[in-house]
Amino acid sequence: MKSIVPSVIAVALAASFAAQAATPPDTLVIAQSIDDASSFDPAQGFELTSMQAFTNIYQRLVQSDPQNPVDLKPTLATSWQAGSDNRSLTFALRDGAKFSTGNPVRPEDVIFSLSRVVKLNLDPSFILTQLGWSKDNVDAQLKKIDDQHVQVSWTADVSPTFVLSLLSAPVASVVDEKTVMANQQKNDLGNQWLGNHSAGSGPYQIRKYIPHEVVLLTANPASPAGAPKLKNILIKNVPEPATRRLLLEQGDVDIARNLGADQIAALKGKAGVKPLAIPFASLYYMQFNIDASPALKNPALWEASRYLFDYKGIADELLKGQFKVHQSFLPEGYLGALNDNPYSYDPEKAKAILQKAGLTNVHFTLSVSNQPPYLDIAQALQASFAKGGVKIELIPGLSTEVSTSVKAHKYEATLNAWGADYFDPNTNASAFAYNPENGSTTLAWRSNWQIPELSKQTLAATAESDPAKRIELYQKMQREIQKNSPYVIGLQARNLIALRDNLQGYVQGINPDMVYYNQVSK
Repeated sequence: MKSIVPSVIAVALAASFAAQAATPPDTLVIAQSIDDASSFDPAQGFELTSMQAFTNIYQRLVQSDPQNPVDLKPTLATSWQAGSDNRSLTFALRDGAKFSTGNPVRPEDVIFSLSRVVKLNLDPSFILTQLGWSKDNVDAQLKKIDDQHVQVSWTADVSPTFVLSLLSAPVASVVDEKTVMANQQKNDLGNQWLGNHSAGSGPYQIRKYIPHEVVLLTANPASPAGAPKLKNILIKNVPEPATRRLLLEQGDVDIARNLGADQIAALKGKAGVKPLAIPFASLYYMQFNIDASPALKNPALWEASRYLFDYKGIADELLKGQFKVHQSFLPEGYLGALNDNPYSYDPEKAKAILQKAGLTNVHFTLSVSNQPPYLDIAQALQASFAKGGVKIELIPGLSTEVSTSVKAHKYEATLNAWGADYFDPNTNASAFAYNPENGSTTLAWRSNWQIPELSKQTLAATAESDPAKRIELYQKMQREIQKNSPYVIGLQARNLIALRDNLQGYVQGINPDMVYYNQVSK
C-alpha cells in the first residue's frame, strides 16, 4: 500500500489535531462528529457518518442523479430490462469496471453483495427483504446469466420501478467478493473486516479509520465513476459545533458539518466562508394516541391542532431557519411530494372548531425528548396551544425512554422526527399511511389508527410501475392525511453546513447518502 502524503498523516493522526496554516491543496478536510459510526460495511452501517461515506466508497447498479435525485441513472449497470411477469430485472454490467483492488466487477459480486445483506440480517436489511427475500430463498432469486448479465428476481407484489429504488440504496452497494471473503472471520461474510476497510468501486477508498478520531479516504483513480479531483478526504471528529465553526473560520478545515442555527448566524457575512441550508429528508410532527382518551380520538381535535401549531414562528424565529414549514408526509424533493402548506397558526379558528365539536377543557400530556430541538419545539407548542384553550403538560425524557413508551402505546401525544430510510416515497408512506391487520410498528400503529383503505393504497403504490400513477397515489394519500389524521406534520429539517468559499463542485442532496466528493476542487 502506498504511503500517505506526509501533510495528510500529520493532520489525520496527530492526537491534538493542531491547527494548520491552511489545508493541504490535494486534501478536503471536514470537521464533523463521527462518534455515531459503528461500521462502514454497507450491510450494517446506518448512521449518518457511514451513510455519507458510502456513495464515495461504493457504487450500486443504479444510483440517483446528483443534480436530479428522482432520476435513476445506470452506474455499475449500463441498462436493465424488466421480465414479462414484472417480477425480475436483468442488468447488463459496465464493461471493464473494476474495484479499487483491481478485481473486475462480476455478476458474482452483485449476487454476493445482495445476498449477504439478507443473510447477515443487520439493521438496513429490511430495505431488501421488502422484496420477499429471506436467507432461505435469496440465493434462488439472484442469477448469473453470463459474464456481463445478472438477473434479480423477487416474490413480493412490487413493481420493477420500486425495486430499482431499493437497489439504489446504500445497502445495495456492490462489494468485491474475492477481497471480502479473503478477510472473512468465523463465517461473518467479511462483516468485521468491512467495518473499518472498504472493497468497492467508488471514487474513494478507506485508507485509515480511527474510531472517534478520523476517517481518511484516498482516491481510487481506476473507479468506473472516474478519478476524483482531490487525492484525499479527511474527516476529523470535532464533537462541538462551535469548534467546527471556529476551525472553518480560521481556514483549518474546508467544510464544517451539522452546525446549529447560532453557528450559521455567526458565519453570515464572514470573509472566506459560505453557509448553506440544505433541505433534509427529516420531518418533525406531533401525533396522538387516539385510544388514550375520547378527546384524542376526536377528528375535531386533530383539525384544531393544525391551527394551533405555530409553524412560521417555530421555523423562522425560534429555530432561525434551521427548519422550513412542511405539512405533508413526503419531504420536499421526493417523488410526489406535496409542497403546499394549507394550514397556518390561527388560535381563534381552532377555538371555533373545538367549540362546534363540544370539546371543552381539552388537555393532554406530550412526551418529548429532553434534547434540542425537540424540547424547544415542545415548549413553543405548549404556549401556542394554550392560546387556543388547549393545555399541554410536557413529559421530557431521554430519547430512548420516549421511544419505548410510544411503542408500548403508553403516551397521549408525542413530538418526534421521522427520517427517510431510502429514496422512495414508500419509506414514509409505509410509516404514516400503513397499519396492516397482522400488526406492525408503523407510526399509524403507534397511534392506534386503523386505516385499511390507506394501507391498501400504500401497497398499491409499490406495485405501480407508471411514475405518473405513483405520484397520483401518493398525493392522494398525502392530502387525506394532511386533512384527517392524528398527525400534525409541521416542519422539514435543513442540514446546516458551511464551506470555505474556494471550494467548487461540492454536491449534497436530501438523503444522508447523497454526499458527493468526487468533483470537489479547490
